[in-house]
Amino acid sequence: MARPLEGVVFAPVADQAPGQVGRETRFTYREEAGRIWAEYAGGDVVRGFLVGTRTGDVLDFRYVQLRPDGTTASGHCTSAVTELPDGRLRLEESWEWESGPGAGTSTVEEVPRA
Repeated sequence: MARPLEGVVFAPVADQAPGQVGRETRFTYREEAGRIWAEYAGGDVVRGFLVGTRTGDVLDFRYVQLRPDGTTASGHCTSAVTELPDGRLRLEESWEWESGPGAGTSTVEEVPRA
C-alpha cells in the first residue's frame, strides 16, 4: 500500500473543462483510520471539499465546490493511489458529476515539498 495521504498536496497534471479543477488547483489531503478528506482551491474553483474513505490504495469520495460565478457543483470520485519512481504519489481518478451531466478521468500528482 502506498504511504498515507496525511498532509500531501496534489495538483492536476492537466486542465479540465472551464469551471472545473485545473493545473492551478491545489488539494490538501488528510487521512485518519481509513477516512480521507481534503480542501481544495485555485483556478476555476473558489473553494472545494471532499470526504470519503480509503481501502488499500483505492479512494472513494464525494466532492462539492464553489465556482467564481457563485454556483456550486458536486459529484463522486474513485481514485487509485500509486507511487511514482521519485517517491511522490499519484491519484488516477474516475469522476462523475451528480449535480449535472458529465463524467471523466483525471490525474493529480503530489507537489514536491519546497
